[in-house]
Amino acid sequence: MSFVDHLEVLRWHVIRAAAAIVVFSTVAFFAKDLLFHDIILAPSRPDFWTYRQLCRLGALLHAEGMCISRLNFDIQSREMSGQLSMHFSAAFTAGLALGFPYTFWELWRFIAPGLRPEERRNSRGAGFFVGILFMFGLLFGYYVAAPMSINFLSSYQIDESIRNQIDIQSYVSTLTTMTLSCAFVFELPIVVFFLAKAGIVSAALMRNYRRHAIVVILVIAAIITPPDISAQIIVTLPILLLYEASIWIARAVGK
Repeated sequence: MSFVDHLEVLRWHVIRAAAAIVVFSTVAFFAKDLLFHDIILAPSRPDFWTYRQLCRLGALLHAEGMCISRLNFDIQSREMSGQLSMHFSAAFTAGLALGFPYTFWELWRFIAPGLRPEERRNSRGAGFFVGILFMFGLLFGYYVAAPMSINFLSSYQIDESIRNQIDIQSYVSTLTTMTLSCAFVFELPIVVFFLAKAGIVSAALMRNYRRHAIVVILVIAAIITPPDISAQIIVTLPILLLYEASIWIARAVGK
């Protein structure tokens, strides 16, 4: 197949991926109440699922500091077209997030024919696992990391006279950054798999830096969670498990 033929094949993969993103974005745009009231703005209210579960867990453990019963901020739009532009940008972001697994699958369909039979066999199911880990990361970011960060940032004060009047752009940026960051962090096992295949990363290297990784994870968890060890464990444990799983994957690839 010539270079031009490869470009033609790639073009159709890109078109299908873009079409999927447009479809998801359109659905998100017209489902305005679901997108904003039920999803985006839900972590700004104290009755959000995560806050309620933390209160229940805090009651069981006699740790009232875990309970988040009030969020110290109001959301506002300070531009005439602020809500309209936010509607479009949030719908597009939702389309990108929901369409990512399919987009990766289209990319993989383009790459896979160029791999050697052994490489194709070893990487079988990569698209499926990328999609699953991405969705788990989205859920973890939305239900754990994002609400913890929102609570921390909204409760931090330099003086009691200052009220938090948060612009909708700032709030949504914080929510999407935390959620999408976790989604990509959850791809660590896949990234390690391919890096180990390329000989760039090994299980021994990751074991040597395990302590550094644990310290970084614990510091981040301590910053974004309420001042209680149980909440910090809730954030820390899944990420540590991902790191340990990545070490196991690197060791399996190196055999």
